[in-house]
Amino acid sequence: MKRQIVLTLLALTALTSLAQLLLQQTHKPVAPDGYSFWTVLPDDYAMTDRPLPVIIYLHGASICGQNLNRVKRYGTLEAIDKGLKIEAIVVAPQNPGGSWKPSKINDILEWVEHEYRVDTTRVSVVGMSLGGYGTMDFAGTYPEKIAAAMALCGGCTLKDQLPLGDLPLWIIHGTGDRAVPVKKSQDVVALLHNNGRDSRLRFDWMRGASHGALARLFYLEETYQWLLSHSTADDGRPVNRDVVITHAMMTQAYTRLYRR
Repeated sequence: MKRQIVLTLLALTALTSLAQLLLQQTHKPVAPDGYSFWTVLPDDYAMTDRPLPVIIYLHGASICGQNLNRVKRYGTLEAIDKGLKIEAIVVAPQNPGGSWKPSKINDILEWVEHEYRVDTTRVSVVGMSLGGYGTMDFAGTYPEKIAAAMALCGGCTLKDQLPLGDLPLWIIHGTGDRAVPVKKSQDVVALLHNNGRDSRLRFDWMRGASHGALARLFYLEETYQWLLSHSTADDGRPVNRDVVITHAMMTQAYTRLYRR
């Protein structure tokens, strides 16, 4: 009897592991000199035929390399592994080094839209540090494709940053950041404000928060609620100002996740 129970438990564990592997897959570059990437599907993907939103997660410089498992060291993929439920297809490329290239991210997006059931009006992007730069560079290059963008402790390298005013954009930076000064984000905010392109802009300066502290935002449900609340089909494409993320929520992010 005990042997049968053990075998049953082992079989269930194997099935659970197989299901997880099917939901989380790695992919080689889909274009020459492109990025390898993860796709993570919601648990019920196979049980529904509805198109799903896409969230693109862009990591920071410490994750750059050729080992896709590094992308799970922190951020959206780790949050999912720890139990956070996101009702979207999560796409997480790995940058081998250097700045994120918007065209290479777009190559992946177009492949995902072809291979999966995607609501193309609800594609969003979130990233931190180097990924924060990548988020603004990507969103500013393809504002017509991106429903919303959240850039954490980053900046923007685009020569023309005004298209960032075409979509809901939430910029968050810590005032105690020594790796990427908060001024890098403030410069983008000032540019959009001075050119009358800030009606869809939100920004928060987390008092005293260090560079690494903002990684906690990836573990908050509110981060993804805000991203998923937007669509390129929304009349006037207004920014959602109802979802709130505070410094206190950020500091409690891990505790809140583990209590789920």
